[in-house]
Amino acid sequence: MKDKFINYFSRISPLSKEEAEAIAESMQTKNFKKGEFLIQEGQFSTKTFFILEGCVREYILTDGEEKTTNFFTEEQWAISLNTFTPQNAANHNWICVEDTVVVEGDEQQGQALFKRFPRFETISRTIMEAAFAEQKKSLTSYYTDSPEQRYLKLMKSRPDLFQRIPQYHLASYIGVKPESLSRIRKRIASDLD
Repeated sequence: MKDKFINYFSRISPLSKEEAEAIAESMQTKNFKKGEFLIQEGQFSTKTFFILEGCVREYILTDGEEKTTNFFTEEQWAISLNTFTPQNAANHNWICVEDTVVVEGDEQQGQALFKRFPRFETISRTIMEAAFAEQKKSLTSYYTDSPEQRYLKLMKSRPDLFQRIPQYHLASYIGVKPESLSRIRKRIASDLD
């Protein structure tokens, strides 16, 4: 598990032996069972999560209905941009769709690493920028693409989700009811024939 986490950082920027050891030492892994929450709406948390194994679904509640807004899988960061300051409570929920193993980080831990290795701030900024860009891309797609286009993009960019996520969560994510998703899938299948 430690190798997976260190390799992730090494791909962003090569690490010295000392830097790799510091990351390994600071690593706090945590196991969550399917159905357990990493964060719940209303909770105050400045934690970040790096998914080592498993899948986490992000959703919000609107009029009592769950609306799926994201999925986090292996080698992705679950970073709650609105809870990064301690006075903001989460407006979303992160629930494990599968048994999940994460590396859990927090602000104090990050600051200690930044003090010891100042270039980690640049690496951290790169990670945050990528997370923000991915969220922005997803939001833009929601406003500009049809549900069928969002479905096709998801098939192309994250095909593994179709084997891991119940269809009703995928339907919610692309912004349709499950019956509409069935029609989209039939239309796509007939276009391929």
